[in-house]
Amino acid sequence: MARKRWNDLSDAEKTAILVAASIQIALAATAWVDLARRPRDRVRGPKPLWAAAIAVNFVGPLTYFTVGRVRAPR
Repeated sequence: MARKRWNDLSDAEKTAILVAASIQIALAATAWVDLARRPRDRVRGPKPLWAAAIAVNFVGPLTYFTVGRVRAPR
């Protein structure tokens, strides 16, 4: 299958790619800010490892938000 260039894509395909990229960037940025501000004892595992994991597509930030953070006691 030949690779399509940006100009070969339809407007709907371009929009879908831009929306997905925007969501990915927003998720990663939010996760990195949360990680930087969260105390070390409120994170499961080493912070540098989570910082690297967050860079992995949608999986990294979603995993950090669901597994990597320790909830504050009530």
